[in-house]
Amino acid sequence: MMQGVMLQRETSQHEGDKRRQILEGARTVFLSAGFDGASMGEIARAAGVSKGTLYVYFDSKEDLFEALIILEKSGLAEALFALDADDPDVPAVLTRLGASFLAEMCRPEHVSVVRMVIGACEKFPRFGHAFYEAGPACGVGRLSGYLDAQVRAGRLRITDAELAARHFLHLCQAGQMTRLLFAAGDAPSEADIRYQVDGAVRVFLAGYGPGR
Repeated sequence: MMQGVMLQRETSQHEGDKRRQILEGARTVFLSAGFDGASMGEIARAAGVSKGTLYVYFDSKEDLFEALIILEKSGLAEALFALDADDPDVPAVLTRLGASFLAEMCRPEHVSVVRMVIGACEKFPRFGHAFYEAGPACGVGRLSGYLDAQVRAGRLRITDAELAARHFLHLCQAGQMTRLLFAAGDAPSEADIRYQVDGAVRVFLAGYGPGR
């Protein structure tokens, strides 16, 4: 019985490792060739697996692309929006979040992924939906939870936490993402990010602070 359980775990771990290996190969190919330019053969070669093995894990290039963007965005949302609802220092929490959020949004690799999803979702709308739900919607939901906790503690005055969360994240970006999507300049420096996030926190608290 115990041997059977251990064998099951080893098999499951092996399958998980193989799936991650395939997704890493797919990420490399999709970023260099785009969705339309990528082929399952190229992805198999980049992942170091046979094409047959590739189809064991993913039925099509569309399924593989969708799995990749969900993994990318959900992992990012979990890492960026790990907020402690009991942390009373709202300005510090928002400053840390804003700085890490803006830095991540402006990474060249992230901008490339966004461009790629935008280019593919007209033909495959589910890509855009999967990307949005795994990333932006998840992040807004987590930030909303933190803001709600601060409202209950009397540290903020907010009637719609989800809208307030969107306000804050858009204040942090303040046109940076749009500029980068159109390749209109370089990513912001650390000093630029600090300056922009400080302004975002100041404006946010002026609108939602307890003494407004």
